[in-house]
Amino acid sequence: MNFARDVVDSAPRARTALVALAADGSRREIEFGEVSDRSARLAGWLLARGIGPGHVVITVIGNRPEWVYAMVACFRIGAVALPCTEQLRAADLAMRIERVDPRIVLCDERDVEEVKRSGFDGPVAAVPDERLFDADPAPAAELAPTDPALITFTSGTAGEPKPIRHGQRYLDGQRVQAEHWFGARPDDLCWCTAASGWSKSARNVFIAPWLREAAALLNDARFDPEQRLEIVERERVTVLCMAPTEYRAVAKRAELRPLPSLRHAVAAGEPLNPEIVHLWRDATGLEVHDGYGQTETGALTGMPIGPPVRPGSMGLPLPGFRLWVEDDELCVDPSTVPTFFLDGGPGTWRTGDRVRQDEDGYLWFEGRSDDVIISAGYRIGPFEVESALVSHPAVAEAAAVAAPDEERGSVVRAVVVLREGHEPTQALVRELQEHARAQTAPYKYPRIVDFTDALPKTASGKIRRALLRGSG
Repeated sequence: MNFARDVVDSAPRARTALVALAADGSRREIEFGEVSDRSARLAGWLLARGIGPGHVVITVIGNRPEWVYAMVACFRIGAVALPCTEQLRAADLAMRIERVDPRIVLCDERDVEEVKRSGFDGPVAAVPDERLFDADPAPAAELAPTDPALITFTSGTAGEPKPIRHGQRYLDGQRVQAEHWFGARPDDLCWCTAASGWSKSARNVFIAPWLREAAALLNDARFDPEQRLEIVERERVTVLCMAPTEYRAVAKRAELRPLPSLRHAVAAGEPLNPEIVHLWRDATGLEVHDGYGQTETGALTGMPIGPPVRPGSMGLPLPGFRLWVEDDELCVDPSTVPTFFLDGGPGTWRTGDRVRQDEDGYLWFEGRSDDVIISAGYRIGPFEVESALVSHPAVAEAAAVAAPDEERGSVVRAVVVLREGHEPTQALVRELQEHARAQTAPYKYPRIVDFTDALPKTASGKIRRALLRGSG
């Protein structure tokens, strides 16, 4: 198998693959023929520099065509793509670089300095640089289903984020969710708003639409609620995929209205509040279909297309997937999931998520079994936030937990023990927040900072975050 050959090269060359909205306001429609040609030439450029099957290529590129070309170039030659969001800081990148040993970093020209500050001593190539697309086109490699294709990082619970390596079958395996939950059809225009680098973006920005002969929309811009609706209307988007936080923010900050072109809407990344489903249904006539998956597994469940949506439920197991609830925890049979990251793997994958199943088989998320914070669709490991805070000279210890938030679902709350000689003040709160933003990705910074004399711990010295979650 080879995604570049079987999906991109095999599509009619004149069919629209991408509608790209650039940061400067310009707009381009890009055909599959151009995606095929430019990705093949970039693949040739990589091969000429000794980068081939099994070699890791990091991308730090915004939602622009060059990111798609880079991903498809890796798929073409069997290189392993590791997409990273532009929000990552040097320390975040350095940790990922250390874990995966990349051969090269392809980055947006606006991110070159941050990549250099990470300490990466290999080649860094910036886009858009037309010299990257001047090489002879590379042929598509013959790849096995279990050959590595993609790396995505978990958020991390008891430590740093961990790399999850997916095989080539992960790409083609997206057909199930693309049809039965994402809902793309031939000639649709699909817009998954996730920034490049997230697990959902890797599978739903362009892979899921293309598997269903649809086009993908790229918007290289910051989130703006009113602009979201304007783009859906102007570009005649038919399938919309956003995080629940984005659905909440649009409903709260923009004027929700009927969107005639929009046929289907899905949400994933965190639980979707029932009231948001009702708000969107009342204002637009559309029911938002929630779905659930993990970095390790890809999409596992989805609100099915056709039957009425059950607000608050994350739907049914996707067709062919075997999922069940055991001791209130969602479990998976990996052998039934074509996107699963382990070859063979355990007989049972325990997700760590507390879920209940009703008499009709619908699944309802009840909470995390671990300490990952899900805020605005971002999955944040407390260890990363705590590490950033402890690096401040005023902080002796810190713990990060989730605090409820009306718009974001949850926000990061930090509970801090100060070093001797430092006093808890609002000025120090602001200083710690800015310090955290500088040390790690901005979405991880604590929006709430509380001070305490001591953190609750187990006998072995581990922080008892569950007690802190109930004390805010």
